[in-house]
Amino acid sequence: MQGIVYDSQGLRIGSMAKLEELAGDANVRREYPGLARAASEVGSPQIRHTGTVGGNLCQRPRCWYYRQGHGLLAVYDGKAMAPAGDNRYHAILNNSDPAYFVSPSSLGPILIALNAKLRLASPRGTRDLPVEQFFVIPKTEGEREHDLKPDEIVTEVLVPPAQGTRSGWYEVRQRKGMDWPLALAGVALKMSGSQVESARVIMGQVAPIPWRSTEAEQALQGKSINESVADAAGKAAVSKATPLSRNKYKVQLARVAVKRAVLAASGMTA
Repeated sequence: MQGIVYDSQGLRIGSMAKLEELAGDANVRREYPGLARAASEVGSPQIRHTGTVGGNLCQRPRCWYYRQGHGLLAVYDGKAMAPAGDNRYHAILNNSDPAYFVSPSSLGPILIALNAKLRLASPRGTRDLPVEQFFVIPKTEGEREHDLKPDEIVTEVLVPPAQGTRSGWYEVRQRKGMDWPLALAGVALKMSGSQVESARVIMGQVAPIPWRSTEAEQALQGKSINESVADAAGKAAVSKATPLSRNKYKVQLARVAVKRAVLAASGMTA
């Protein structure tokens, strides 16, 4: 559960590896720059010094209704509290009910973009699970937001070889330091010459799970990356957003995060 190893099989990250260790690893910075940047901007230096990769993936939602004891789905007298309440930081995608919180993990979106897997261990043995399937949307109050059994722990993160895939990441915060993101995006581009052969665009802080935008991916397919193409991808990423009464501002932030993550992945200035 400790350490970071890079070899021909890809990248193995122990779940207890510190965030600053991941951000500063030379192989990660060279082969997976989007992942290194995501780790480098989590919280504050103190948090990165003590916080772990597994902890970032498994943390519970920051939704204030949940934190004040109203349950993961935040229901009171049979009605969801977020739609008519203070929903400034809640979901703008896939928020039609019952879940309105946003997935808090900063590493989840970029790891999904990179097609990473988690290794989970229990007394029964181990199982590998794509990071994309680790995050789930609960339908009832008894369910949780991670596919993690009561007797399981995350032991490793397994990232396949980059093999020319370019990754980028960008987040928007209310304050630059010691704050959580309001919107972020992780992008992985597989190039054929100057054109995008395939793309994976994953947004964070906008839905109850890290949100994959097939619309943005289609907007990038077969294109050469420039400012207008990146902007079109950002616009496509939020085309199905349904903001609540007080979080419409997040639509523009998510659009910008996708645009700049695409530019970062292509090697242009984010």
